[in-house]
Amino acid sequence: MSIESLVKPHIAKLEPYQPGKPVEELERELGITGAIKLASNENPLGPSPKAVAAMRAALDGVNRYPDGGSFRLRAKLAARLGVEPGALVFGTGSDGILEFLAKTFLGPGDEAIYAWPSFAMYPIVVNGSGATSVTVPLDDGLAHDLPAMRRAIGPRTRLVFVCNPNNPTGTSVGAAAFDRFVESLPADLVLAVDEAYVEYARRPDFPDALAWAKRRPGTIVLRTFSKIYGLAGLRVGYGVGDPELVGFLERARHPFDVGLLGQIAAEAALDDLEHVERARRLNGEGMDFLVRELAALGLETWPSDANFVLARVAGAGRAANGRAVYEALLREGVIVRPMGGFGLTEHVRITVGLPEENARLVAALRKLRAEGRA
Repeated sequence: MSIESLVKPHIAKLEPYQPGKPVEELERELGITGAIKLASNENPLGPSPKAVAAMRAALDGVNRYPDGGSFRLRAKLAARLGVEPGALVFGTGSDGILEFLAKTFLGPGDEAIYAWPSFAMYPIVVNGSGATSVTVPLDDGLAHDLPAMRRAIGPRTRLVFVCNPNNPTGTSVGAAAFDRFVESLPADLVLAVDEAYVEYARRPDFPDALAWAKRRPGTIVLRTFSKIYGLAGLRVGYGVGDPELVGFLERARHPFDVGLLGQIAAEAALDDLEHVERARRLNGEGMDFLVRELAALGLETWPSDANFVLARVAGAGRAANGRAVYEALLREGVIVRPMGGFGLTEHVRITVGLPEENARLVAALRKLRAEGRA
């Protein structure tokens, strides 16, 4: 008897999430130093100094279990968002909330709908629950095709995911299209709106998903402290929804899943509005720079409301593919994310970094273009 014979078939078929290698390991493998990482959509400013100070002050208490209900963070965040505390559920990043949703609402015979390419965790949590993924291709602008997603809904649909802004494309849908979509949904399914990058959005008509979470009981909005708050290493995410829906998700949650330091840091980060605004401003300026400079190199990009830009670095008469450009950039000490796993074989995803990091990325691409490698 093999271990494989004991594994549930829907788990055996999963492709594990592939994280990037640590910068230090890549430097060792390639024999380089001073590499920059523009691959994982992290905040290049780092965490708020207030969050760092709060964690340091709390270090002596890590021998104790954290507050299992995130009481202080819950109260502060509820007041900030204008919701009741019972409308919030916390988890290990927004990924944790995705797991709660799959455990609560999906099983064999059920279906979940999401756009593709989109967040890599959707197929993992859906297929890992034994349910069936129904994927809907993005439209010609690499944005969610909401009418097509609506048409894909059938009698077995239990969950619909909308990633807005979308990862890995950065594209978003506006309020009018989003509102029409939500208004058309049957009442007997759950809509999960993944807004991990919402604080970076610049389009003036960005949807108010939180309003729908208050109006439509089967709606939950997912957010995180990993992106603009710069706390990716602490894994603090949350969902905002109807208290009844949230109550069922709490049953699927592990005790003490949000650590002490994560709660402390997230609470302090909420108070540092200046740090958040600085990160937003830096991202906007960096985005404008990258889009302009990549266009000057003849590279196609897509409008992004996130903290990264999708760039088509191959094709159109260029010999290299996206993977080759990624590997060539590695040897220049610049780490981006190849998109072949999403079916975008000519593309890379580039996180907006500090000004000097953005300039280094552009210089490396310019060098590769001059050498015929991009």
